[in-house]
Amino acid sequence: MSIHNEQLLTNADQLIKDNKIEEAVAILESIIHNNPTFGKAHNHLGFIYETKIKNYTKAEEHYKLAYQHSPDYCAIYYNYAILLSNLKRFDELKELLTKAETVVGINKSTINNEWAILYESDGNIDLAIEYYKKVIASTFDNKTLEIAISSVERCNRKKAFLNGTNTTAINSGNFGTPPGM
Repeated sequence: MSIHNEQLLTNADQLIKDNKIEEAVAILESIIHNNPTFGKAHNHLGFIYETKIKNYTKAEEHYKLAYQHSPDYCAIYYNYAILLSNLKRFDELKELLTKAETVVGINKSTINNEWAILYESDGNIDLAIEYYKKVIASTFDNKTLEIAISSVERCNRKKAFLNGTNTTAINSGNFGTPPGM
């Protein structure tokens, strides 16, 4: 580990937060030029390519290099999971999340949330609810807690609708009529 590279990474991270993407990319590419196996820099470049440039192929290349060189760096799992989820590559996502569960220091709430999103996206609402409940049980963050509770409520509404037990029915006779009329 190079303290110099860690400081440069911190600088690049701040530039990303400040939306100074070109400057951040320049720093990250210089880190990789000097140390091609510095996985954290690859992770950050993957994040930029995914979220700022929308080049998912380049993003994945960098996430894979990050994982190859720094498999204990937790951020790789969070970022790469979101990419795979957005690309609906659920089989690969399952493999990644399974590996993530063994990483020391990984945020279990975040990984459980990714499992829940995977199952909800795949139409397995019951399993999604089970994982959102795991998020609720393991988080210490109020915002994450509220989002997980809301996600369980959303899934329950989906289940009710799909099972035909939805209590919110459209009254076609009053369609377009303002409430109280």
